[in-house]
Amino acid sequence: MSKKRFTVEEANAMLPLVRAITQDLANLSRDVIDRRERLAHLLAGRELNRDDPYSSELVQVEDELRRDVERLQGYVAELRELGVEPKSGEEGLVDFPAAIDGRTVYLCWRLGEPEVLYWHEIDGGFQGRRRLTASTATGSSDAGDASQDGR
Repeated sequence: MSKKRFTVEEANAMLPLVRAITQDLANLSRDVIDRRERLAHLLAGRELNRDDPYSSELVQVEDELRRDVERLQGYVAELRELGVEPKSGEEGLVDFPAAIDGRTVYLCWRLGEPEVLYWHEIDGGFQGRRRLTASTATGSSDAGDASQDGR
């Protein structure tokens, strides 16, 4: 099954829905990470048993975490069904498969950015992202001349 490839216009048109899902994913990811760290601290060196007065509460917290992890997986699945590749839930980073000069690349967007403004090679990752230019947005041959993202 081939992946959908987006134009910059298609990615930006889909951005309101992607932004909403990604915002939920980022918020819940940060919350889950924080609660996992606190739970790990509480459970360090502790064995849960019936005599522990906090045992049932800790089990409940673990159950809530499991349910929230399932919700996270649901957000990831929603993005993938749209053809979008989630890269970092906590940071709200997603990639849209695209084509420049006949090769597959990613259009790169991060929560908080107003629109899709960057792209990177498949193996380039966030650190290798480059600013879109008028010519890269249309897939012409000077993609390599795009300036680096200064962040």
